[in-house]
Amino acid sequence: MMSSLPGIVERVRLRLLSNPALLILIVLHTVVCCVSLVTVSERQFYISYNPDLLAYAIVIAAAFSSLSLLFVVARFSFGYFVGFYFYTLILGFLWIDVFTKHNYDRKLAGLSAAVSLLVFLGPALLIRTRVKQIFELSPRALEHLLSFVLVLALGTILVASTYNFRLVSLSRIYDFRDELGFPAVIRYLIGITSSALLPFAFACYWTLNYRWRAAITLLLLLLFYPITLSKFAFFTPAWIVTMLILSRVFEARKTVILSLFIPLVVGLITTLFIAGPIGDLGRTYFNIVNIRMIAAQSSAIDIYNEYFSYHPHTYFCQISFLKSLVHCPYQDPLSVVMDHTYGFGNLNASLFATEGIASVGLLLAPIAAFACGLVIAFGNRLSAGLPPRFVLISGALLPQDLMNVPLTTALLTHGAAFLFLLWYITPRVIFASQNQAKA
Repeated sequence: MMSSLPGIVERVRLRLLSNPALLILIVLHTVVCCVSLVTVSERQFYISYNPDLLAYAIVIAAAFSSLSLLFVVARFSFGYFVGFYFYTLILGFLWIDVFTKHNYDRKLAGLSAAVSLLVFLGPALLIRTRVKQIFELSPRALEHLLSFVLVLALGTILVASTYNFRLVSLSRIYDFRDELGFPAVIRYLIGITSSALLPFAFACYWTLNYRWRAAITLLLLLLFYPITLSKFAFFTPAWIVTMLILSRVFEARKTVILSLFIPLVVGLITTLFIAGPIGDLGRTYFNIVNIRMIAAQSSAIDIYNEYFSYHPHTYFCQISFLKSLVHCPYQDPLSVVMDHTYGFGNLNASLFATEGIASVGLLLAPIAAFACGLVIAFGNRLSAGLPPRFVLISGALLPQDLMNVPLTTALLTHGAAFLFLLWYITPRVIFASQNQAKA
C-alpha cells in the first residue's frame, strides 16, 4: 500500500500538469464567484459584506478552492457535472458565511459545508464503473419511446393549460404565481417531462440527426413557461442550446465550468460597465443569473443554518411519503416555513440545506451528503458508456434543479430517477458512428 502511494501522487501530479488551461479556468471561476457575491451584496440586503473582513474571506475561499483540484484530476461523469455546480454553491456559502448577520455557529457551519462537499465528491467523482445492461432498447424501440415522450409532453401541456396559461413578462410572473394550482399528477408530469424527458428526447433526436424533431422538443419546453410562470422554464430551451454549442466547441469538463463561468462574467460586465438601456437589461440579467441562479442558492444555506440552530430538525419527515408515517414538527413544506419566517418567498434549497442541515444538523450533515453522493454515483454507473456530450445535453437541467431543491425532490418531482433509467436502457449503438469525446 505504502509503495503505491508515490505512484498515485505522481499520477495526480501529471494529471494536474497535463491540463493547465482547465486549472486556470477553475481558478478564474472561483475569483469571479467571489467578485460576483461582493456585487450582489450591494443589491441584496440579505447578503452582507464588510470590507474589514475581506482578507479573512479571501483566505477561506483560497483554502476551500484547493478542493477544485479534484476537478482537474477527475474524468468527466454526471457526478462531475453536478459536483462542480455544488462546488460553486458551497464556495458561495463559505463567502457569505464570513459576512452574514444571521446568528448561528458560523465556524462549525463552514466546516460542515466544506466536509459535506468533500464526502459528496468522493463517490460522485470516483465511482463510474458501468452497470451491466440487462435490458437495452433497440434503435427502433428508442424512436417509439421518443415519440411517446413528445405525445406525453403535449398532453401534459394541454391539460395543464386548462388550469393556467398566461402570456406575461418575466417582471409580472410573481403577480400570478400564488394563483397557480395543479393536481398532484399534473404537477409531477410537468416536472418530469420538462426537466428530464424532453431534454433526453432533444439529445437523442440531435444524435439521430432528426433536427426538426429536436426543434419541436425545444418548442414544447418553452410552452411550459406560460403554464408554470417560471424563469427556469423560460430559459430552459436557451440553456439546452447553450450546452449544445459549448459541448461542440469544448471538451466535457471545460463545458461544465464554462456553463457557469461565462454567465457570471457576462452578468458582472453588463451590470458594472455598461450604462443606458443596455445596462438596464444587463442589470435584469444580473438579477436572474448572478443573484437568482447562483447567489440565492448559497444564501439559502445561510438562512437554513440560522433557522435550524433554533428549531427542531426534521429527520427527513419533510419528505412527503414519510410525513404521513411519522410525527413531523413541520406540516408545511420547508420552503413555505422559510417564507413565513423570513419573508423572502418560498425558499427552496439544495440537499446540503435540506437533507443535511434541516434533517440531521451540522454534525451529521456530511453523512447525509455522502449518501446523496452515492445516489449521484449510481447515476454515473447507469450513464457509463454514453458519450459525455450526450450526458451533458440530456442532463443539462439536473444540476440547476439540484442547486434549487432537495435530492429527493429532484429524483421524483423533477424526474432525475427517470433520466437515470433512460440512460441505462439507451442503445449505445446509436453513437457508434460518432467520435466519442473523452474527458
